[in-house]
Amino acid sequence: MPRFDPMKLQGSVHKILDSPGSLQGRLKSLCERLKRERAHYHWVGIYWIEGEDLVLKGYAGAHETEHTRIPIGRGICGSAARSGKTEILGDVNADPRYLACFPSTRSEIVVPIKRGDRVFGEIDIDSDAPEAFTPADKEFLERVASAVADRVSEGEIL
Repeated sequence: MPRFDPMKLQGSVHKILDSPGSLQGRLKSLCERLKRERAHYHWVGIYWIEGEDLVLKGYAGAHETEHTRIPIGRGICGSAARSGKTEILGDVNADPRYLACFPSTRSEIVVPIKRGDRVFGEIDIDSDAPEAFTPADKEFLERVASAVADRVSEGEIL
């Protein structure tokens, strides 16, 4: 696999987000691109806030998770939505908040998508490797989340 180039991938992210089509279609394409680019990203999902819940809008992985709707404040995803801060679990089994999605998952990163302090979605990535997510992943995914926030219209947020 070629060396990871975050700037090249960032350009691809912008193209996907700027392409025509539904928000859900663009988010699914983004999940697929992220998963394809990073070998340790085994499942990539994007949730959107609807009322008091996070609702899965797109994913890339072998299967859809059973957690397609998560109350804000529940699990790692719900905690990140409530706090507006990125959550990284190096060992999902060590955190009682973790909602098991796949038996093979060992680590997770959840990055809020927000404008200012208003969280309206998040990127959720699982890995089958323990301690899979580095500060470089966090920085890159926070830039991706910011690009999503910048390119989504107010009507698509509501």
